[in-house]
Amino acid sequence: MEVDIGNALDGALGLTETDLETLDESVATAHERIERGRRDRDHGYAALALPETVDTTAIRETARAARERAVGDGELDAVVTVGIGGSALGAVTLTDALAAGDTAAFALDNVDPAWVDRRLAEVDLSRTVVNVVSRSGTTAETLANFLVVREAMADAGVDWTDHTVVTTGDSGNLAAAAETHDLPRLAVPEGVPGRFSALSAVGLLVPALVGVDVDAVVAGGARAADSLAPSLFDCPAYAYGATAYALAERGAAVNAVLPYAESLERYAEWFAQLWAESLGKDGRGQTPARALGVTDQHSQLQLYRAGPADKLVTLVRVADGPDRPIPATDLDGLSYLADGSLRELLDAELRATEASLAAAGRENVRIQLERADAAAVGELLYASEAACVLFGELADVATFTQPAVEWGKAAARGLLGEPTDESEQVREKRELIVD
Repeated sequence: MEVDIGNALDGALGLTETDLETLDESVATAHERIERGRRDRDHGYAALALPETVDTTAIRETARAARERAVGDGELDAVVTVGIGGSALGAVTLTDALAAGDTAAFALDNVDPAWVDRRLAEVDLSRTVVNVVSRSGTTAETLANFLVVREAMADAGVDWTDHTVVTTGDSGNLAAAAETHDLPRLAVPEGVPGRFSALSAVGLLVPALVGVDVDAVVAGGARAADSLAPSLFDCPAYAYGATAYALAERGAAVNAVLPYAESLERYAEWFAQLWAESLGKDGRGQTPARALGVTDQHSQLQLYRAGPADKLVTLVRVADGPDRPIPATDLDGLSYLADGSLRELLDAELRATEASLAAAGRENVRIQLERADAAAVGELLYASEAACVLFGELADVATFTQPAVEWGKAAARGLLGEPTDESEQVREKRELIVD
């Protein structure tokens, strides 16, 4: 993986290479803190040790046991993750990017009843494995959806205990259910916030169930871990994190992430949670915007190039992969497509977007993967996490906490019947209704 920060320099926000050289002293200090936290497995920093600590053998064996329990030697129709946020996005990102078989994989990560009913109707529940993920085992949305799935299985004449695997902490409702019903179970790693858990059992079980080489994913993460160095000029992850921080300090309040690969579209969603929940504190941070190249450049590029100069645009390129020739045509005006291919067109669109932004003085960074295979995606996820942690260190925010998220959870529980101070504030909402 490489990161090109050239187009982030000397643009509208005025960041220069000299500025980055000055910032590099702070990067070295932050690297020392990160390495110490990673070595000591401190809360949060333990995520950056996952390539060393994750037990892929246990994950693969649990996947095998869950599959055999559900379908024996038969075909697995679907794997459904019941979880929300970091309990689901890592698995979704990895399966969307890497799964190539016939087994569907998706997450019930919302409680919209029409959507939940539609998703469950799409699969054969008798040939489905349900992976329920919650560290506490008390997450309201996850437990509600789990109960809905259990009822749907009962209505279909399916024994839910034969089709359920649990990923949770040492105690709580899910841990108790796993023990009572002898369910296959994996542990949520200690000291790893959910949004940083993609390279743990939380993110890797579902990919293992659908045939992804999870050892290669972890090896890619290890490759990114090995590349961490005291200078942003020697480390792709730190180059990105430091540049994003420096631009944020100069007014880049938005970070628009455009993967130029359909298989990485959910990466932008995963990145959005990582960046927003980790860095949005004390008036600091960047608002992540999710987009997809080339699709969204036909609308959003107008804003990025000609709107407010308050954005960093992050383009993710995959250098090599499958291709398809563009058929010859005698239509007028299309001769420039002759002898071309879709990959060549995709790459031309990316380079044109970069040039368009740069010509307008709008800062952009290119993250490049050689190919979108298991090792490269694992490296991308780890490097993104390391970049986020570095940004947090430089901004002096509590990267691994999420007090605003917890406030919202407490408020929702209160509205459902558990008295909380937060719910009283919700009930006191000011209204000005126009109908």
